[in-house]
Amino acid sequence: MVTRYFEHPIFKEHVTPPGHPERVDRLRALEEALTADAFATLDRVEAPRADESAVLLAHPESFLDKVKAQIPEEGLARIDADTVAGPKSMEAALHGIGAAMAAVDGVFDRSFDNAFVAARPPGHHAEKETAMGFCLFNTAAIAARHAQRTHGAERVAIVDWDVHHGNGTQDIFWDDASVLYCSTHQMPLYPGTGAKGETGAHGTICNAPLSPGDAGEAFREAFKSRVLNAIDAFRPDLIVISAGFDAHHRDPLANLNLVEDDFDWATGRLIEAAGRHADNRLVSVLEGGYDLQGLAASAGTHIQRLMWG
Repeated sequence: MVTRYFEHPIFKEHVTPPGHPERVDRLRALEEALTADAFATLDRVEAPRADESAVLLAHPESFLDKVKAQIPEEGLARIDADTVAGPKSMEAALHGIGAAMAAVDGVFDRSFDNAFVAARPPGHHAEKETAMGFCLFNTAAIAARHAQRTHGAERVAIVDWDVHHGNGTQDIFWDDASVLYCSTHQMPLYPGTGAKGETGAHGTICNAPLSPGDAGEAFREAFKSRVLNAIDAFRPDLIVISAGFDAHHRDPLANLNLVEDDFDWATGRLIEAAGRHADNRLVSVLEGGYDLQGLAASAGTHIQRLMWG
């Protein structure tokens, strides 16, 4: 397998206040993990910058204008109680979007087998018209739309194993039969959405909520019985992973008890599903994960599995 890893210094220039969980140190911890010999052959490239118009694949122009107007020339601006933006936050978001779009391009034109986008800020809480939950724009949703508009993908599956439900992705695709959104997440927990009964206008929303304290056995059962079954029924042309690692047992923002092997297992199952349905096309985008040790170990295991197949 050839795995392309997208990175860029701009992602460290999205600044958050002291004590904020979504911080620059997350990427530093991941970069340190990637110094191991196992990653010597990882194809690492700089993330390209998307044009602002790419945001419009998943958000209205009025929302883009609103976010742009909130970006400060200096200091920090508070978007909501949890979400902040600094002078370089817009550029960071556009490079994350550009990386996700380039990752989609590459798996469709066979430049590489799969990809991981190590970007911040994350994206899965960003609704059509609301930035929230540390997120400005919904990168995974934009990647899915790009696959459809540019490469003719008829069906795209987004699989979200972040411990927090991706309310933004669900909101964007609620009425869309061409995108399957599957999520495992702790419930109850922020943002309060993600019940099993939330299935979308066309039955293409698949939520698999987990209870506080659940560990790998419950996660794997939910993944097999709900997520993988939904993917097999949907037969996507591309799988996009919203890869949050805050379901790890060390994470301070939630109460699930996954370990690195659980992320490795889930990655392997999605690689298999991409092989069955999507001609191996798989793109993974970093979302949450706030314990530095847990994030680095889990994301490192995930990337290794992408590399090895």
